[in-house]
Amino acid sequence: MASQSAIPGIPPESSPASSASSEQDSIGFILRLGRALHSYGYAAHRLEQVLDQAAEQLGLVGQFFSTPTSIFASFGIQENQRTFLIRVEPGDVDLGRLALLDAVTIKVLHRHLSPAAGSREVEAVLESPPLYGRVLTTLAFGLASAAASRFLGGGLKEVLVASVLGFAIGLLALVVGHSPSFGRVFEPVAAFAASLVAASAGHWIGAYSVYNATLAGLIVLIPGFTLTVAMTELSSRHLVSGTARLTGAFILFLTIAFGVALGSRISTGLFGSPLIGEAVQLPAWSEIAALIMAPLAFTVILRAQPRDAPWIVLSGIFGVLGGRVGAHALGNELGVFVGALAVGSASNIYGRLLNRPATITLVPGILLLVPGSIGFRSLASLLDREVVLGVETAFKMILIAVALVAGMLVANIVAPPRRTL
Repeated sequence: MASQSAIPGIPPESSPASSASSEQDSIGFILRLGRALHSYGYAAHRLEQVLDQAAEQLGLVGQFFSTPTSIFASFGIQENQRTFLIRVEPGDVDLGRLALLDAVTIKVLHRHLSPAAGSREVEAVLESPPLYGRVLTTLAFGLASAAASRFLGGGLKEVLVASVLGFAIGLLALVVGHSPSFGRVFEPVAAFAASLVAASAGHWIGAYSVYNATLAGLIVLIPGFTLTVAMTELSSRHLVSGTARLTGAFILFLTIAFGVALGSRISTGLFGSPLIGEAVQLPAWSEIAALIMAPLAFTVILRAQPRDAPWIVLSGIFGVLGGRVGAHALGNELGVFVGALAVGSASNIYGRLLNRPATITLVPGILLLVPGSIGFRSLASLLDREVVLGVETAFKMILIAVALVAGMLVANIVAPPRRTL
């Protein structure tokens, strides 16, 4: 008798071995995807959502739990589960690779690519070279600090010193890539160097606003975005991940403040008290230039693809203008709600229309609104023994972070995001 697989018109049944192999390939793809997304800065609630969707589309029963340093993934029904633990280190946001991972995931979930081939594509994305060279990346650090100084009301001296500080921090960041052990003390060392240079610069260029230049130079280090992500995770009931990320942001604030205090004290011992003066305001057009320059700098720093640069600039403009409209209507602290709402809605529309991750425009736009500089001011006040002012400023930072999170959550209702990534 001929076997069923030999009967014309009837497809052969999948053997248990081939079915097990297909399931294993699907599990392997999901695990690799989870590790890659986590490495490039995905928040816990979004990561779990993407992995849940991928498991469902691939016919798997899966449960996922993410923290800032690990991912737990279980596959199978309750009585017969297999659980995997992935130990990961929190990585920097890489928008270009996130876009590539998004394209691979769409192909796999739409059956245009097998899970095994998708795993190979994910590995290829992880091993791909950086989009931008070292020189351009270092220059972007300087441009971001210069733009931040202008946003904070700096004049020509402050902008120039801030750009030098940002450029120096970019150079230190290159060293971190070759020395993992140095990476663990990168923030306090960079803060120390920036504070030392900023406090000493007045003896060569004359009196200027040392605080403005220092804060703007350190803007690329201050974990304001991490704080915002932590608050988002807490509001989404991801308490473990949110608490851990919030604690990490607080510790990072402390290490930066320690570096700044040490650099300022050493500068005073070597050169005397810094020459502090008022910033001379620049013309209005310079703020427009900074509004364009900052998103372009973040495009390079966050390694977004060049094709997304115009959209990132638009996102930054929406955020700043929305924040100012909100500040006029609701006050400075709650005004960022409108800015976050504008950025989140525009990013979700961008994701739906172009079928790309909304994160590409959301992250740079939110970076222009995050309350990291206010958190730094709070710690600086506490270090100067101005306890009441420090606590008041810290409360203001928390209120702004809550307003940011609320704006992003409401944006998902006003303009619902697409499902994949």
